[in-house]
Amino acid sequence: MKTEIKSEKQLLAEESRYCSYGDTAHYLKNPRIFSECDGSFLYDYDGMPYLDLQMWYSAVNLGYKNKRVNDAVKNQIDHLPQLASQYLHREKIELAAGISKQTQKSFQADGRVHFNVGGSQAIEDSIKLIRKKTGKTLFFAFQGGYHGRTLGASEITSSYRYRKPYGHFSNRAQFIPYPYCFRCHYGKHFDSCKYYCVTQFERLFETEYNSVVDTKTGECEFAAFYIEPVQGTGGYIVPPPDYFRGLKKVLDNFGIYLVDDEMQMGFYRTGRFWALEHFGIKPDVLVFGKALTNGMNPLSGFWAKEELVSPAAFPPGSTHSTFSSNPLGTTAGLEVVKILQDKTLADRINNSGKKFVNMLKKLQNKYVEIGDVSGLGLALRLEVCEKDGITPNRRLTDEIFQAGLDGGLEYKGKKYGLVLDVGGYFKNAFTLAPSFYITDEEIGMAYKFLDELFSRFTS
Repeated sequence: MKTEIKSEKQLLAEESRYCSYGDTAHYLKNPRIFSECDGSFLYDYDGMPYLDLQMWYSAVNLGYKNKRVNDAVKNQIDHLPQLASQYLHREKIELAAGISKQTQKSFQADGRVHFNVGGSQAIEDSIKLIRKKTGKTLFFAFQGGYHGRTLGASEITSSYRYRKPYGHFSNRAQFIPYPYCFRCHYGKHFDSCKYYCVTQFERLFETEYNSVVDTKTGECEFAAFYIEPVQGTGGYIVPPPDYFRGLKKVLDNFGIYLVDDEMQMGFYRTGRFWALEHFGIKPDVLVFGKALTNGMNPLSGFWAKEELVSPAAFPPGSTHSTFSSNPLGTTAGLEVVKILQDKTLADRINNSGKKFVNMLKKLQNKYVEIGDVSGLGLALRLEVCEKDGITPNRRLTDEIFQAGLDGGLEYKGKKYGLVLDVGGYFKNAFTLAPSFYITDEEIGMAYKFLDELFSRFTS
C-alpha cells in the first residue's frame, strides 16, 4: 500500500485536532514542522535550513546525525536492540564504567552509576537514594532552578506554575537565591559584596528559629541541596568563582549532601566533562542525561559516592524502570563517551565559546537592549532588556524568537531560519547551546541573523 505524503497544512490540521496541547509545542504561536536535520541545521518541509543555536536543549552536543553515534545505533539494532532491564548487556557495563572512571578522575571519589530513561526519572531516583540514606524528606534548591516536572522533581523546581494545578506539595524545597550577579537578589555588586549571598545562607543555621537546624544537637532537617552549577532554564547564569566553595563549606558543617544536576551542562557543554569541575568542589551525587546519547535514545542516570550507592546501601529493587539502561541508549551513550575522549575537543569548545561571546559582546555594544552577555564553554547567554539596559524586555525577546522561526533570513543569497531558546527568570534571556562542531562561518551566520533581528525590532 502506497503511503500518502501529507502536506504541512494537512499535518497541522491533524495536530490541532488530535494532539494534546499539554506539552510545550504550543508555546509557539506558529508551531513548526521539521523534516530533516544535519550538523547544526534543521530543515522545514520546504527544505529551508534553520541554524540551531539550542540543539534540543543541549541534548545534541555532537551535531545532528553524528555519523559515529548513528552507526553505533544502527549496528546495535541488528545485534541486540531490545533487552529487559533486569538482564545485563556489555554496553551498559562499559558505559557505567566509563562514566564512573571519568567522574573519579574529575572529583577523586569512588562511586557507581545507576541508569534510568528521562531526566526527571533520574532526579526521582536520586531523591530516593538520599531519602533512603538519611530518612529525611526536605531539600534545599535554588530559585530559578529546574529539575523536571514529575511530582518529586517539581518539589525541587522553583516555578510554582508547574505545581499549581496538582494540589499541595508537602515536601516542597526551601528555595535559596542563586548568585545571579546581573540582578542580585540582595541589590549588591560583586566587586564589593564579599559573597553576601553565602553569608545569608549561612545565617539560616545561626538559630533554631530560622527553622532549619536544631542548634542544641547541630542536626539539620534538610537532607540535601540540589544545584545546577550553571543554571539552565534559569538563563544559563554562571555563578562567581568562589560561590560554591562557600556554600559547600556550610553544607559540610551540617551533614547536608550536595546533589549536582548536570542534565544540561554535563558532557563538556561548559568546556569540562562536568560543569562543577570549574568551581573547585565535589558532589555527593551527580545526575545526568540529555547529551549522553546525543539525543538518539532516552537515557539518564546518576552517579553517587560508594557510601550512598553500594549494594548494601542501595540494594536490588531500590528503583526500577522498564526501559532503563536500554541497549540502544547505552550503545549511543558509550559511543558519545568515546568521542568525548578526543583530547582536542575541550580546546575546540572553549575557543568557539570565546569567539561566540566576543560576537555577542559586539552585538551588545551595538544594541542598548542587550543588557548582559556571558558564557562558559559553549553555554552562552544574552539577556534582552529595555533601552535602560536592565529592565527585562520579554516582548522583544518573544518577537526575535518567533521571527527566527518564521525564517526568511538571508545569508549569501539563500534563505534561512534561526532556532533559539528562551529562558531566564523573566523569560527575557536567549540561552544558546550550539553544536560542539559549530564552524567559524556558522558563528558569523549567527551574528548576521541576530544583528538583523535586533535591528528589525529595535529601530
